Amino acid sequence: MEDNETSLFEEFVAHHTIANKEKLNHILDWLKAIGNKYGAQAHLFRPEGETADASALPPKGKERKPHYTESGKIKANNIRLYCLRANENVVFLFNGDIKTTQYPQDCPNVKTHFKLANQITKSIDNAFKNNDIVWNDDFTEIECDDDFKIQL
Repeated sequence: MEDNETSLFEEFVAHHTIANKEKLNHILDWLKAIGNKYGAQAHLFRPEGETADASALPPKGKERKPHYTESGKIKANNIRLYCLRANENVVFLFNGDIKTTQYPQDCPNVKTHFKLANQITKSIDNAFKNNDIVWNDDFTEIECDDDFKIQL
């Protein structure tokens, strides 16, 4: 973001490596499973759109593998990593935190991450529509000018 050399996702990992390591590891396990086994199928992401098609991990359903466990029991993981699932090959990863309320708009921890994810998603969608960002031939990578910046 702006002139920050650290990505939103790197900030997420750095913070939760210290604060919520097991919850973070569950998210990283999901990213590995999506990347190596499943692909970014829509049902593997939580719909988190308010003004755009933002999503989050982990998916709904604590029984889905990989599981999150506490004290040896399968539990729901309340950490949220906000993202944009562009297609089954490409996912833009943002930031997130521990969700403590039913709705992200009401949660002091995730509200700003949720809102920012929706803003970035909307801007990326607009950049695709304006051909500022374009897909390669097999829709596995994106291309843009070196000086391209997302407008929020």
